[in-house]
Amino acid sequence: MKLVIFAGGIGTRLWPLSRENSPKQFDKIFSGRSTLELAVDRVKNTFGIDNIFIQTISNFKKIVREQIPDLPEENIIIESSRRNLGPAVCLASLELQKRGYGGPMAILWADQLMDDTVEFVRALKAGEELINQEPKRFVFLGERPRFANNNLGWITVGERTGLINDMDYFAFQGWKYKPTAEECERLFRSGASCWNPGYFITSISWLLEQYKKLAPEIYRHVSAGEYGQAEAIHFDSAVIEKVDLLNAVVIKTNMGWSDPGTLYALKEALEESREANVIQGNVSALNTSDSLIYNLEKEKLVAVLGLKEMVVVNTPDALIVVPKDEVVHITELVNKMKEERKDKYL
Repeated sequence: MKLVIFAGGIGTRLWPLSRENSPKQFDKIFSGRSTLELAVDRVKNTFGIDNIFIQTISNFKKIVREQIPDLPEENIIIESSRRNLGPAVCLASLELQKRGYGGPMAILWADQLMDDTVEFVRALKAGEELINQEPKRFVFLGERPRFANNNLGWITVGERTGLINDMDYFAFQGWKYKPTAEECERLFRSGASCWNPGYFITSISWLLEQYKKLAPEIYRHVSAGEYGQAEAIHFDSAVIEKVDLLNAVVIKTNMGWSDPGTLYALKEALEESREANVIQGNVSALNTSDSLIYNLEKEKLVAVLGLKEMVVVNTPDALIVVPKDEVVHITELVNKMKEERKDKYL
């Protein structure tokens, strides 16, 4: 099986830790490792480095080579511009097809974390076997929800349909992207829904058939080398939401998965308990709880007093102080800074 790790995003929601020229997937903030390095480490022993591909933009090719030095250079797929995941997944599929491959492919992400790598690899192997048995479908990984999280998508599953590689798989009944808090509580209590971490396995030949049928304009532009002209649309909207439910199954997992996609989600990924603080750098904190305090300036002290559910990130050229419930609006703040021509801080 070929595995494509997408590493072209800029992580706007993690500003100022993540910048346009140094996005979150390359920051070595997890015990001195980046999430890209961790993503490759999880799978290379089982699948082999030659079967791993990293897709990114040209600006990041050098840092990919530095962080993953044993990756063959030809296994770096370059997007000529940022066009979202609809065109990006099509490009990856076409690049592998050009190399004479049409079999199982796993779509992975460079910016996520998980506690149980063994469970993750076992699920990928199970997905590979399912695609080898029936190539014309998607196999989604659905993570057991730990709480009613309304900052991500949810997968609704149906009846158990089989067992493979000691893992149950289920009928796919659809999904909801970022449901309301009330709906999340209902999904969580139902026991019939999973978090959607965005991992899936399919066959390249069948996936390209779906592009031709469901997103023909994207396929036409990307296959003609006109990547920049393809509609900038998410893969889910371009393809997945139009696929017959019968052409997909779900493998339930318990990988301890998390997506540190916002500053507070980063805190949740690193915390020992919900009330605990996550503190890095030269920081003094008193009467403070459930907060993330990051200081990247060694010679500067950040002192906080009486904070609760707050995020404070200090870098050499930017400081942000934001309540945890407001971190979802950081992208809007970044857009405002662009309008104010403060691009040098982005």
